[in-house]
Amino acid sequence: KISVLQHAPSAHLPARPGDPTPTSRNLDPLMHPFARARERTRALNAAKMERMFAKPFVASLEGHVDAVETMARKPDTLDIVASGSWDGGLIVHDVSRRSNVFHRQDAHKGKVSGVCFGQEGRLLSCGVDRNIKLWDTQSTFDEEDSGAGPSQIKPLSIFPSKASFNSIDHHRYDPLFATASNLVQVWDETKSAAISNLTLPTATETVTAVRFNLSEASVLASIGSDRSFTLYDIRTGKAERRIIMHMRSNALSWSPTFPTTVLLASEDHNLYTFDIRSLTTPTQIYKAHVAAVMSCDWSPTGLEFVSGGWDRTVRIWKQGRGAAPEVYHTKRMQRVMSTLYTGDSRFVLSGSDDGNVRVWKAHASDKLGIITARERAAIEYRETLKSRWKADSEVNKISRTRHLPKPVHKAGQLKRTMLEAQRVKEERRRKHTRAGASKPKAERKKVVITEQS
Repeated sequence: KISVLQHAPSAHLPARPGDPTPTSRNLDPLMHPFARARERTRALNAAKMERMFAKPFVASLEGHVDAVETMARKPDTLDIVASGSWDGGLIVHDVSRRSNVFHRQDAHKGKVSGVCFGQEGRLLSCGVDRNIKLWDTQSTFDEEDSGAGPSQIKPLSIFPSKASFNSIDHHRYDPLFATASNLVQVWDETKSAAISNLTLPTATETVTAVRFNLSEASVLASIGSDRSFTLYDIRTGKAERRIIMHMRSNALSWSPTFPTTVLLASEDHNLYTFDIRSLTTPTQIYKAHVAAVMSCDWSPTGLEFVSGGWDRTVRIWKQGRGAAPEVYHTKRMQRVMSTLYTGDSRFVLSGSDDGNVRVWKAHASDKLGIITARERAAIEYRETLKSRWKADSEVNKISRTRHLPKPVHKAGQLKRTMLEAQRVKEERRRKHTRAGASKPKAERKKVVITEQS
């Protein structure tokens, strides 16, 4: 009698036509002595592939003649962005179609210093010509869809003032907007004059930027030329708190997911996040730029933010991680004056001195277009491998290395040398003074000089 090995066909054959053939694996680690080495090689290859496929530049949106200083995303849309330039031009871009849906070459005399979207698709712009203009972009959308040519577009209304404007932002729910000039003013879309002036009695600064909080919409923040950061409440009509920083800030942005977190882009090459409940110290310092940081914007997810600087680079940071950001640059891109995330947080826009609005991928090696389930599984597997092996020196080195333009690299080297010399000098000074006379001060404690309330 011969005993035959019997196997159930269901365990070894596909259940339905087209299904993969089931495989049985022995998971005993003694049977797979090279599994770890094999996995490390895969992690190394995954890190190399990420760098090979890292081609972040997507497109350049043209139309401006001079430097693009200000950009704004239209709320509740993914691809509509407005930009204003130094030549007085105002453009609303459709990023997905890479076309202009609204273009006014002489919207302002002199530079456009601020743009923002109001209610029902209307656009507000302000400039150094001391005017705020309200534009109807919705009718332009309809004209484009119908195929009719755009006529000479006129503003719906003009709000004149005595001082030139530096920034503008719209309230999230009400028909109110705030402007920054030599003081912060709140305006109503239906009234021709400002309904309230917000300022501290002792303040003498020029306000450079103003932003409404996204969650607590009555709270307003501004930064000024005298290194100040101020919080206002439009319900009480006065400034609530104010801090004076070590160096002045160039831009600010409220976190979309943490209502108390605000991001400041500073002249001292760093970015700072503050919790407005405690303004004495920043919650995190972000260091990588080698020149003044000119702009910043949060991703709609609140997990990342983008910054653009005088060093001609765009950097994308992970929230809470103060070093080693992703860095983008091109040979032609000049000083980056404005940066912005799209509504789906997949793309980043940068406006620079050379008059171009550039579109970049938020994650440099992302594939654009349709991704099959199999590709998605492979991408996720590679991501898991990289995170599991990130402590390995070779994998970490490949993932971390970025090639920078020579001037940026040299400036970074010089900056590190100067900071190290300063640290050594302070240490020696402390060593040669009486014990306890000079205590080392934490970096975060040096940022804010004083707080006023």
